[in-house]
Amino acid sequence: MSQKLDRRKKYTRKVLKDSLITLLANKSLSSITVKEICELADINRSTFYTHYTDHYDLLHKIEDEITEDMNRYLHSYDYEKEEESLQMTEKILEYITENRLMFQTLLNHQSAPTFEKRLMDLTRNFMINTWPRANELRTEESKYLSSFVISGAIHVIKEWIAQDLKESPREMAEMINQFINNGLSYFE
Repeated sequence: MSQKLDRRKKYTRKVLKDSLITLLANKSLSSITVKEICELADINRSTFYTHYTDHYDLLHKIEDEITEDMNRYLHSYDYEKEEESLQMTEKILEYITENRLMFQTLLNHQSAPTFEKRLMDLTRNFMINTWPRANELRTEESKYLSSFVISGAIHVIKEWIAQDLKESPREMAEMINQFINNGLSYFE
């Protein structure tokens, strides 16, 4: 019986998340109501409130889930090894591909103004703590360098999504890693 409830709970949360993302693709978060989310999800409002306090809480939980997934991917590979770094980037890009609408919507500042910053903070902390040469830099340099690299990668990913994911996750992972590792010398 509890397994049935767990499946139902997972289903309810999934349709509520999907409904919010669908609405966010066309409207700002502040103009969305719980009633609209529930109507689109075909869930009653009391059920919504058993899972979330409001639509801001729902968005925060979506962001938490993505952050946890991304963190797991980041820490499941040895970043210092070139091949594993490439695999990690590819795995993250595959995750983005599988959740394209969600990332396209959440990386839009009008839809979810905090999401990109959360991704920046997560990857910055990872980079500073795992990049072998980070210790050689002053704290400020390390922060600026990580911001430069991560914001560049995020904007490349946003452009990739806008271009209908023309390249495969593997091709994009190779490109991003080349940009990070070789910078402007990539074009020489």
